Amino acid sequence: MLREKLVSGAPALGLRLGGEQLSLFETYARELEEYGKNVNLTAITGEDDIAVLHFLDSLSIAAAVPLAGRSMIDVGTGAGFPGLPLRIYESGLRLTLLDSAQKKVDFLDALCGKLGLEDVDCRCGRAEELSRQSGNRDSFDYAVSRAVAQLRVLCELCLPFVRPGGTFIAMKTPESAGRELGEASAAVGELGGKFERFFDYETDGIARTLVMITKIAPTPGKYPRRFSRIKNDPL
Repeated sequence: MLREKLVSGAPALGLRLGGEQLSLFETYARELEEYGKNVNLTAITGEDDIAVLHFLDSLSIAAAVPLAGRSMIDVGTGAGFPGLPLRIYESGLRLTLLDSAQKKVDFLDALCGKLGLEDVDCRCGRAEELSRQSGNRDSFDYAVSRAVAQLRVLCELCLPFVRPGGTFIAMKTPESAGRELGEASAAVGELGGKFERFFDYETDGIARTLVMITKIAPTPGKYPRRFSRIKNDPL
């Protein structure tokens, strides 16, 4: 059962979930599966897998950094991961969920209403465009992404959102984290970042790694480029 998986798995991350939080996660899982019958939101289904591969995996970030009173943008959030589980865990997190697919943003809007999280900002748009707008650029404490893309691509999409002194957090496998960081070293520096550390964790025996990059200077105005350039000619 989902509740039991969360109760047993959270302490391994140094976290504790209360009854209200667990109820919200149960509602989240029900809505995810119900909405997913008509809209392709995620390939992960079933209570146990949702609990471990979506909810606990997302909550790893709460074990790595403080969230209360911070602002976060989740780039390429899809069905809300990792941002929304973090907002359920920490009510003091100011959260923006960003995805380019309107159907997923519609789901998130409806879900946040059912969860009573009406202060979550759900936006449909492209990261490379929104990060150039006033109020978005160099302004968030954290940018996070669980998107399946090369780290050097994610850096150009995410670091422009982060304020100097803030952190970009990318969720990777242990096998890919070091290799992708090596490939992204030039991009990190060019975009105003500096590698901080890896945060390794396990959820139900599955090893994962957070790549944490601190923003030490504003991102140069020429970045991010158009997505076709980012994808075909990464920094």
